[in-house]
Amino acid sequence: MAEKARRRALVVPREHGAWGMLLVPLLTGAVVGLADGGRVVPVLLLTTGVLTLFWLRTPLESWFGASAVRAQTLAERRLVHSVTLPLAAITMASLGVLLWRGRSGELAGIGIIAGAAFVVQVFLKKMGRATRMAAELVGAPALASTAPAAYCAATGQLDAKAWTLWLLNWLFAANQIHFVWLRIRGARVAELNERLRLGWSFLAGEVVLGLVLVVACRLSWVPQLTLVAFAPVLFRGLAWFARPPRPIMIRRLGWTELAHAVAFGFLLIAVFTLLP
Repeated sequence: MAEKARRRALVVPREHGAWGMLLVPLLTGAVVGLADGGRVVPVLLLTTGVLTLFWLRTPLESWFGASAVRAQTLAERRLVHSVTLPLAAITMASLGVLLWRGRSGELAGIGIIAGAAFVVQVFLKKMGRATRMAAELVGAPALASTAPAAYCAATGQLDAKAWTLWLLNWLFAANQIHFVWLRIRGARVAELNERLRLGWSFLAGEVVLGLVLVVACRLSWVPQLTLVAFAPVLFRGLAWFARPPRPIMIRRLGWTELAHAVAFGFLLIAVFTLLP
């Protein structure tokens, strides 16, 4: 059983929360783009390429020793190679067809930005646990880049709406990452003053995020009801400081945050497509 779990860890992405940070922006960009008259086939090609590319990162990190679980034996290296090659072929085929269809410039630019973020993330991970949260925050814009990429793939345009979707998904992901780290570090903290001392930066981020969204809505930089999409996570973050302490269950926390991400995605889609 342990051997099976290790083999799985070598080739299957372990960051379950990252799947939500990848797929929710992809969904929002795709649906908003299709609602604006976009086409389905490019979105399907992009989705295939993005999913296989994200999956490819785990066996590559195992291969090059950039993850906690590294391929050590000959059998493990063969396993990593057997998964890496098909994933790479599917990625290149789907993204190659997509770029050949005429969206090469915009999508390549997004890919370069996302790739650079992932490279920085790898270096931060190698520096140890002290930079783990920073690494996740740096990786957030790369995962959120699927929103403008999906919108661009559907409509052929990388306009202000695409950039806005990217920024909003990035801000949401950053809030989730910071909150999860706060919950883990503050699992045994009971007193309010201790919670404030531990989570002052998160609390400040909540306040700043709320104010920025209010100003952006008032100035019509984003749709007027964008704040509604962020309201559930802003409330859950503030509520933690007043809630009685309780043991943390990592799996439950992960599912809760995934539910928040799905709710955010649907609310954001509604804000951009259904509401005036």
